[in-house]
Amino acid sequence: MRNSITDVPGVLVGHVTRIGDGALTGTTAVLFPPGTLSTVDVRGGAPATRDTAALDPRYGGREVRGIVLTGGSAYGLSAADGAARELGTFVPAAALFDLGRGGDFHTHPGPDDGAQAVRNAGIEVAQGNVGAGTGALNATLKGGLGTASVELPGGVIVGAIAALNAVGPSVDVGTGLPFATHLGLPDEFPAYQGDDLDIANTGHARPFNTVIGVIATNARLPHLFGLANAAQDGLAIAVRPAHGLTDGDTVFAATTGTHDADPEQVLTAAREVFARALVHGLLRAESVTTPWGHLAAYRELYPRTAATYRGN
Repeated sequence: MRNSITDVPGVLVGHVTRIGDGALTGTTAVLFPPGTLSTVDVRGGAPATRDTAALDPRYGGREVRGIVLTGGSAYGLSAADGAARELGTFVPAAALFDLGRGGDFHTHPGPDDGAQAVRNAGIEVAQGNVGAGTGALNATLKGGLGTASVELPGGVIVGAIAALNAVGPSVDVGTGLPFATHLGLPDEFPAYQGDDLDIANTGHARPFNTVIGVIATNARLPHLFGLANAAQDGLAIAVRPAHGLTDGDTVFAATTGTHDADPEQVLTAAREVFARALVHGLLRAESVTTPWGHLAAYRELYPRTAATYRGN
């Protein structure tokens, strides 16, 4: 187990990361084995998505070979063109707002980035300032890309990958700990009660906001949409508040359907795994300074707490 979405057999992840020359953005491709069914849960009033109607939950899911998560807002959705070209089929996508954070508002991912992300796909998943999490912000902290997984009885795996780009904070400023650390596996997240620092005063404007991600499993489920719905509940545990009028929170759900499982157990795991993935995205992010400003990471503002994080 790598504590990654790629612990689900057959799932692969590839990134393209663009930093410098006015860019702070990227694209992540999540690939599935043949026969994988997918659906999607979109919440909030400002999503940037592509082909989500094709995954309408009323029809129980549709076979897909890949999902694209990308920066660049609606412009970045063109990355799905390149991914579709590589895979030879349609590729649903969701984008978050990171325009201008590298200094050039007009720099965003495109078809070549989507194609390269597919070609880069493998089982090892980099986290933090990579792929769709490259230009992400969480309130006034640097956000990032994170992943997590859990193994349930009978060989059932539930895994998630998520880009944390939320206007709602993910850290309890009284303790210095991310909200969802209580869901961590043994020794996964820091136990130290960190610096009492108000993250609302870090010097730059609150971002436009969207959390995007994928929750995947090898479990057979009677209602696949419940998996996406549970992951959105996990988002609300890790980000407070979530699903607002200016949010575009989008979670794709996918199952390879190879193992029997207790559906309620899988849904409980999905909530926790998606929340844990968001914590990893926060803790793996690194501070960046661009013409847009200084994007301070959790590890910069809470150094003692971050030093105990197993991911370091």
